[in-house]
Amino acid sequence: MKLNWFTRKGIIYLPVSIIGWVILTIAVTYAAIASVIIGKHSNSVGDMLINAIFNLLLSGLAYTLIAYFTERKSQPGTA
Repeated sequence: MKLNWFTRKGIIYLPVSIIGWVILTIAVTYAAIASVIIGKHSNSVGDMLINAIFNLLLSGLAYTLIAYFTERKSQPGTA
């Protein structure tokens, strides 16, 4: 079964199906909620930035891996 959830435009993966949009929405929602929670429980700005950036990198990595393995690859000879 071929999964065509994302397409690659440069270094960015864009969703092309409903499942792709759901995954993108979940990733953005998770990042927003995690940032708010980290902001509430941090003791300093540096503490908040370190935790938020680490969290964003992990969620971005998960999104990129899912998109990489489910991208629509163009056929050779087509644009």
